Amino acid sequence: TMTVTSASFTTGKLPTWCPGCGDFGIWMALKDALASLGIGTDDGAVVYGVGCHGNMYDWMKIYGVAALHGRTLPVAQGLKFANYKLPVIVVSGDGDGLGEGGNHFMHAAKRNPDITVIIHDNQVYGLTTGQASPTAKTGFKTKSTPEGVMDEPINPLALAITTGATFVARGFAGDTPGLTGILKAAIAHPGFAVVDVLQPCVTFDKVHTYSWYRSRLYKIEPEYKPDNRIRALEKATEWGDKIPLGIMYKEDKFVKEEGPALKD
Repeated sequence: TMTVTSASFTTGKLPTWCPGCGDFGIWMALKDALASLGIGTDDGAVVYGVGCHGNMYDWMKIYGVAALHGRTLPVAQGLKFANYKLPVIVVSGDGDGLGEGGNHFMHAAKRNPDITVIIHDNQVYGLTTGQASPTAKTGFKTKSTPEGVMDEPINPLALAITTGATFVARGFAGDTPGLTGILKAAIAHPGFAVVDVLQPCVTFDKVHTYSWYRSRLYKIEPEYKPDNRIRALEKATEWGDKIPLGIMYKEDKFVKEEGPALKD
Protein backbone atom coordinates (compact mmCIF):
# COMPACT_ATOMS: atom_id res chain seq x y z
CA THR A 1 0.00 0.00 0.00
CA MET A 2 1.10 3.54 -0.72
CA THR A 3 2.07 5.69 2.24
CA VAL A 4 -0.30 8.65 2.57
CA THR A 5 1.45 12.02 2.86
CA SER A 6 0.24 15.59 2.74
CA ALA A 7 1.43 15.68 -0.90
CA SER A 8 -0.93 12.80 -1.77
CA PHE A 9 -3.79 15.32 -1.88
CA THR A 10 -2.14 17.63 -4.43
CA THR A 11 -4.24 18.29 -7.54
CA GLY A 12 -1.70 20.27 -9.54
CA LYS A 13 -3.82 23.42 -9.16
CA LEU A 14 -2.70 26.25 -6.91
CA PRO A 15 -5.15 27.98 -4.54
CA THR A 16 -6.57 31.35 -5.60
CA TRP A 17 -7.07 32.49 -2.00
CA CYS A 18 -5.70 35.91 -1.11
CA PRO A 19 -2.05 35.72 0.02
CA GLY A 20 -2.08 35.30 3.79
CA CYS A 21 -5.64 33.92 3.94
CA GLY A 22 -6.30 31.69 6.95
CA ASP A 23 -7.72 29.06 4.58
CA PHE A 24 -4.15 28.03 3.68
CA GLY A 25 -3.44 26.97 7.27
CA ILE A 26 -6.68 24.98 7.51
CA TRP A 27 -6.00 23.30 4.13
CA MET A 28 -2.50 22.27 5.24
CA ALA A 29 -3.73 21.04 8.65
CA LEU A 30 -6.49 18.95 7.04
CA LYS A 31 -4.03 17.29 4.63
CA ASP A 32 -1.59 16.61 7.47
CA ALA A 33 -4.36 15.20 9.71
CA LEU A 34 -5.68 12.87 7.00
CA ALA A 35 -2.16 11.67 6.14
CA SER A 36 -1.36 11.09 9.81
CA LEU A 37 -4.55 9.01 10.22
CA GLY A 38 -3.73 7.03 7.06
CA ILE A 39 -6.87 8.26 5.26
CA GLY A 40 -5.87 8.39 1.59
CA THR A 41 -7.43 9.96 -1.50
CA ASP A 42 -9.82 7.00 -1.95
CA ASP A 43 -10.57 6.46 1.73
CA GLY A 44 -12.75 9.43 2.66
CA ALA A 45 -15.08 12.12 1.35
CA VAL A 46 -15.16 15.87 1.89
CA VAL A 47 -18.32 17.96 1.47
CA TYR A 48 -17.68 21.65 0.73
CA GLY A 49 -19.98 24.59 1.32
CA VAL A 50 -20.14 27.79 -0.72
CA GLY A 51 -17.63 30.51 0.14
CA CYS A 52 -13.87 30.96 -0.10
CA HIS A 53 -13.46 27.76 1.93
CA GLY A 54 -15.50 25.85 -0.69
CA ASN A 55 -12.92 26.59 -3.37
CA MET A 56 -10.74 24.03 -1.57
CA TYR A 57 -12.66 21.49 -3.67
CA ASP A 58 -10.30 22.27 -6.58
CA TRP A 59 -7.04 21.68 -4.71
CA MET A 60 -7.88 18.71 -2.52
CA LYS A 61 -7.42 15.34 -4.24
CA ILE A 62 -10.01 13.25 -2.40
CA TYR A 63 -13.62 12.28 -3.11
CA GLY A 64 -15.62 15.47 -2.77
CA VAL A 65 -19.02 17.07 -3.19
CA ALA A 66 -19.50 20.79 -3.81
CA ALA A 67 -22.78 21.30 -1.96
CA LEU A 68 -25.29 24.15 -2.15
CA HIS A 69 -24.89 27.19 0.08
CA GLY A 70 -25.55 26.13 3.68
CA ARG A 71 -26.43 22.56 2.67
CA THR A 72 -23.25 20.64 3.49
CA LEU A 73 -24.78 18.67 6.36
CA PRO A 74 -27.71 17.00 4.55
CA VAL A 75 -25.26 15.83 1.86
CA ALA A 76 -22.71 14.66 4.44
CA GLN A 77 -25.36 12.73 6.40
CA GLY A 78 -26.57 11.09 3.18
CA LEU A 79 -23.02 9.98 2.37
CA LYS A 80 -22.61 8.60 5.88
CA PHE A 81 -25.87 6.63 5.72
CA ALA A 82 -24.96 5.20 2.31
CA ASN A 83 -21.49 4.14 3.51
CA TYR A 84 -21.26 4.32 7.29
CA LYS A 85 -17.59 3.23 7.34
CA LEU A 86 -16.52 6.18 5.17
CA PRO A 87 -14.81 9.07 6.99
CA VAL A 88 -16.93 12.13 6.07
CA ILE A 89 -15.60 15.65 6.61
CA VAL A 90 -17.47 18.91 6.10
CA VAL A 91 -15.53 22.01 5.03
CA SER A 92 -17.83 24.88 5.90
CA GLY A 93 -17.82 28.59 6.70
CA ASP A 94 -19.35 30.70 9.44
CA GLY A 95 -21.77 32.22 6.93
CA ASP A 96 -22.41 29.02 4.99
CA GLY A 97 -22.70 26.74 8.00
CA LEU A 98 -24.37 29.00 10.59
CA GLY A 99 -26.31 31.47 8.43
CA GLU A 100 -27.94 29.53 5.59
CA GLY A 101 -27.02 26.25 7.31
CA GLY A 102 -27.90 27.06 10.92
CA ASN A 103 -31.01 24.85 10.98
CA HIS A 104 -29.12 21.87 9.51
CA PHE A 105 -26.29 22.42 12.01
CA MET A 106 -28.61 22.27 15.01
CA HIS A 107 -30.41 19.10 13.90
CA ALA A 108 -27.24 17.30 12.79
CA ALA A 109 -25.68 17.96 16.20
CA LYS A 110 -28.80 16.53 17.85
CA ARG A 111 -28.63 13.34 15.75
CA ASN A 112 -24.89 12.80 16.37
CA PRO A 113 -23.85 11.27 13.03
CA ASP A 114 -20.14 10.36 12.77
CA ILE A 115 -19.14 13.45 10.78
CA THR A 116 -16.42 16.06 11.30
CA VAL A 117 -17.39 19.70 10.65
CA ILE A 118 -14.62 22.27 10.13
CA ILE A 119 -15.92 25.85 10.32
CA HIS A 120 -13.72 28.47 8.64
CA ASP A 121 -14.71 31.25 11.04
CA ASN A 122 -13.65 34.72 9.91
CA GLN A 123 -16.72 36.80 10.92
CA VAL A 124 -17.40 37.84 7.30
CA TYR A 125 -18.84 36.53 4.07
CA GLY A 126 -15.50 36.60 2.27
CA LEU A 127 -16.49 35.41 -1.22
CA THR A 128 -19.21 38.09 -1.54
CA THR A 129 -16.58 40.60 -0.39
CA GLY A 130 -16.90 41.22 3.31
CA GLN A 131 -20.41 41.46 4.71
CA ALA A 132 -20.98 40.63 8.39
CA SER A 133 -21.55 36.92 9.09
CA PRO A 134 -23.49 35.31 11.97
CA THR A 135 -20.31 35.19 14.10
CA ALA A 136 -19.46 38.89 13.55
CA LYS A 137 -18.91 40.52 16.94
CA THR A 138 -21.02 43.46 18.15
CA GLY A 139 -19.55 46.75 16.93
CA PHE A 140 -17.59 45.15 14.04
CA LYS A 141 -17.75 47.44 10.99
CA THR A 142 -18.23 45.71 7.64
CA LYS A 143 -19.62 46.50 4.20
CA SER A 144 -23.12 45.49 5.34
CA THR A 145 -22.78 47.04 8.82
CA PRO A 146 -20.94 50.34 8.20
CA GLU A 147 -21.88 51.66 11.67
CA GLY A 148 -20.98 48.38 13.38
CA VAL A 149 -22.83 45.13 13.99
CA MET A 150 -25.83 45.78 16.27
CA ASP A 151 -26.78 42.24 17.32
CA GLU A 152 -25.15 39.50 19.36
CA PRO A 153 -23.01 36.99 17.44
CA ILE A 154 -23.76 33.28 17.27
CA ASN A 155 -21.21 31.30 19.29
CA PRO A 156 -20.60 28.14 17.20
CA LEU A 157 -19.05 26.28 20.15
CA ALA A 158 -21.86 27.04 22.61
CA LEU A 159 -24.43 26.19 19.92
CA ALA A 160 -22.69 22.86 19.22
CA ILE A 161 -22.48 21.99 22.95
CA THR A 162 -26.13 22.81 23.73
CA THR A 163 -27.56 21.06 20.64
CA GLY A 164 -25.78 17.76 21.23
CA ALA A 165 -22.43 17.67 19.42
CA THR A 166 -20.15 15.10 21.09
CA PHE A 167 -16.79 16.70 20.22
CA VAL A 168 -16.39 20.49 20.30
CA ALA A 169 -13.08 22.29 19.81
CA ARG A 170 -11.51 25.54 18.65
CA GLY A 171 -8.41 25.85 16.49
CA PHE A 172 -6.44 28.71 14.94
CA ALA A 173 -5.49 28.91 11.27
CA GLY A 174 -2.19 30.53 12.27
CA ASP A 175 -1.12 27.42 14.22
CA THR A 176 -1.02 24.57 11.68
CA PRO A 177 0.61 21.95 13.99
CA GLY A 178 -1.85 22.68 16.79
CA LEU A 179 -4.80 22.64 14.38
CA THR A 180 -3.57 19.36 12.84
CA GLY A 181 -3.69 17.72 16.28
CA ILE A 182 -7.23 18.98 16.92
CA LEU A 183 -8.44 17.85 13.46
CA LYS A 184 -6.91 14.40 13.98
CA ALA A 185 -8.78 14.02 17.27
CA ALA A 186 -12.00 15.32 15.68
CA ILE A 187 -11.86 12.95 12.68
CA ALA A 188 -11.00 9.99 14.95
CA HIS A 189 -13.90 10.80 17.30
CA PRO A 190 -16.96 8.58 16.75
CA GLY A 191 -19.76 11.15 16.59
CA PHE A 192 -20.58 14.69 15.51
CA ALA A 193 -17.35 16.67 15.85
CA VAL A 194 -17.28 20.45 15.41
CA VAL A 195 -14.02 22.38 15.06
CA ASP A 196 -14.46 26.16 14.96
CA VAL A 197 -11.31 27.56 13.36
CA LEU A 198 -10.47 31.22 13.90
CA GLN A 199 -9.44 32.14 10.39
CA PRO A 200 -8.19 35.67 9.66
CA CYS A 201 -9.60 37.25 6.49
CA VAL A 202 -6.68 39.49 5.55
CA THR A 203 -8.66 41.37 2.89
CA PHE A 204 -11.96 42.24 4.56
CA ASP A 205 -11.22 42.10 8.29
CA LYS A 206 -8.44 44.44 9.37
CA VAL A 207 -9.37 44.03 13.05
CA HIS A 208 -9.12 40.27 13.79
CA THR A 209 -5.65 39.79 12.33
CA TYR A 210 -3.08 37.08 13.07
CA SER A 211 -1.37 39.39 15.58
CA TRP A 212 -4.73 40.33 17.18
CA TYR A 213 -5.43 36.64 17.78
CA ARG A 214 -1.88 35.72 18.82
CA SER A 215 -1.89 38.33 21.59
CA ARG A 216 -5.10 36.81 23.05
CA LEU A 217 -5.09 33.07 22.32
CA TYR A 218 -4.05 30.54 24.94
CA LYS A 219 -4.08 26.74 24.93
CA ILE A 220 -6.54 25.14 27.36
CA GLU A 221 -4.75 23.88 30.49
CA PRO A 222 -3.61 20.21 30.34
CA GLU A 223 -5.52 19.42 33.54
CA TYR A 224 -8.84 20.62 32.02
CA LYS A 225 -11.25 17.70 31.53
CA PRO A 226 -13.60 18.14 28.54
CA ASP A 227 -16.34 15.95 30.03
CA ASN A 228 -18.62 18.57 31.57
CA ARG A 229 -21.12 20.54 29.46
CA ILE A 230 -21.39 23.50 31.85
CA ARG A 231 -17.60 23.80 32.18
CA ALA A 232 -17.33 23.53 28.39
CA LEU A 233 -19.89 26.34 27.96
CA GLU A 234 -17.83 28.54 30.27
CA LYS A 235 -14.75 27.92 28.10
CA ALA A 236 -16.74 28.37 24.89
CA THR A 237 -18.03 31.79 25.96
CA GLU A 238 -14.62 33.18 26.96
CA TRP A 239 -13.82 35.97 24.51
CA GLY A 240 -11.82 39.16 24.82
CA ASP A 241 -8.37 39.55 26.34
CA LYS A 242 -8.11 35.76 26.60
CA ILE A 243 -9.46 33.34 23.99
CA PRO A 244 -9.10 29.58 24.59
CA LEU A 245 -7.89 27.05 22.00
CA GLY A 246 -8.29 23.29 22.21
CA ILE A 247 -10.87 20.58 22.92
CA MET A 248 -13.68 21.94 25.09
CA TYR A 249 -16.13 19.07 25.13
CA LYS A 250 -15.91 15.37 24.36
CA GLU A 251 -18.49 12.67 25.02
CA ASP A 252 -18.79 9.03 23.95
CA LYS A 253 -22.36 8.43 22.88
CA PHE A 254 -24.01 6.14 20.33
CA VAL A 255 -23.75 7.51 16.81
CA LYS A 256 -26.68 7.85 14.44
CA GLU A 257 -25.46 5.09 12.11
CA GLU A 258 -25.36 2.54 14.95
CA GLY A 259 -28.79 3.22 16.44
CA PRO A 260 -29.51 3.57 20.16
CA ALA A 261 -27.36 1.67 22.63
CA LEU A 262 -29.52 -0.96 24.30
CA LYS A 263 -29.82 -0.39 28.05
CA ASP A 264 -30.70 -3.05 30.65
